[in-house]
Amino acid sequence: MRLDSFARDHRSLVLWATDCAEHVLPYFEEKYPKDNRPRNALEAGRAWVRGEIVMSEARAAACAAGHAAATAHVASHAAHAANYAVKAARTPDAAVPTDSGAAKERDWQYRRLPKHLRPVAFPARGDN
Repeated sequence: MRLDSFARDHRSLVLWATDCAEHVLPYFEEKYPKDNRPRNALEAGRAWVRGEIVMSEARAAACAAGHAAATAHVASHAAHAANYAVKAARTPDAAVPTDSGAAKERDWQYRRLPKHLRPVAFPARGDN
């Protein structure tokens, strides 16, 4: 019985937290109307509550969006956002198979980043 109560409370906290974030999301969306990452992260939390995705999928999406936003504070968060996006693409329910989804996501990220910033976000890659 305790576990059911904990799970119910956990879901209630997720809904409350997403409501809190969504309440101020218009401030962000007003300045960046084409950037839907924060809204998508909130939706991932709600999808988890509804049982539509597993926790690892919700976590990867939320962490990617959170680190993307935190990059405004500290530039090193950019690499973390990219890494969590790869994890999200690697999930079993992704549209493409696991390994190819991760590789495709990483390749897309690499091509989108200006060459002079690649060593910052991808320090392990030798072809920067």
